[in-house]
Amino acid sequence: MTNSSQVLYFTLTAYFDIGSLKYLYFMMVMCFYVLIIGSNVLLIVVICVNRSLHEPMFLFLCSLFVNELFGSLGLFPFLLVQILSDVHSVSAPLCFLQIFCVYSYAAVEVLNLAVMSYDRYVAICFPLQYNSTMTDRKVALLIALTWALPVLATVVLVSLSAPLRLCGNVIDKVFCGNFSIVKLSCSNTSVNNVYGLVLTVVSIVAPLVLILYTYGKILEILQSRFDLSRVPPLLAIVLSLYFLTCQPLFNPALYGLKMAAIRDACKRLLCGENSAPAAASHA
Repeated sequence: MTNSSQVLYFTLTAYFDIGSLKYLYFMMVMCFYVLIIGSNVLLIVVICVNRSLHEPMFLFLCSLFVNELFGSLGLFPFLLVQILSDVHSVSAPLCFLQIFCVYSYAAVEVLNLAVMSYDRYVAICFPLQYNSTMTDRKVALLIALTWALPVLATVVLVSLSAPLRLCGNVIDKVFCGNFSIVKLSCSNTSVNNVYGLVLTVVSIVAPLVLILYTYGKILEILQSRFDLSRVPPLLAIVLSLYFLTCQPLFNPALYGLKMAAIRDACKRLLCGENSAPAAASHA
């Protein structure tokens, strides 16, 4: 093999024979995939058709839900096929396409959560300046950058990996990963390694720092409103870690179906109710 263009397929060795149980696993994964599609499509439609929800917070949520559909499309159909297949292999073009989908999905997800945390930071810490700060133009620009930057960065990542000269085609994973491809290379991968490290820092670490900073500022406001002097130190640490790390991960649920505006809009859409939309909560 002189280069990766001569590798027609990759073999995934992380799968093993489970006999007739594969049909049970197939149904479980299929139900999970349908649930993901149904819930995210419902929320996207609700936000799009209700003009009262065309606010920064909900538009960022809509971007997040679209990304969930994009990421699941790049993974779940592939998993379903592999579960039923007796030969666990994937063509080289499809492998690189999956790398693009999975990596760009992950980068968009973290960056979107960072933008959402910034939106909440401005709304809570600077409520009087919120409307002048989060203008329609700025919201559109943030959403565009949330998608454009990860996509361009992932295109470069795949472009660096695709021409590599490979010495094998066996991947010890259940789906294709860029690092797995790089490990198969017989040529110099210094550029790939450096770019991968820089990409990780820029697309993952930097947004996480922003998330930690914004929620840290929100937590300071919470501490100023409530007397936490009697809270045990260990509990205070746990609460701080929760607000700083877990809260951003729970944003879709906290700002999704649990919000009165979206919940009421879902009821009107599904049940055909004509009641006036509830005021959107910014708490």
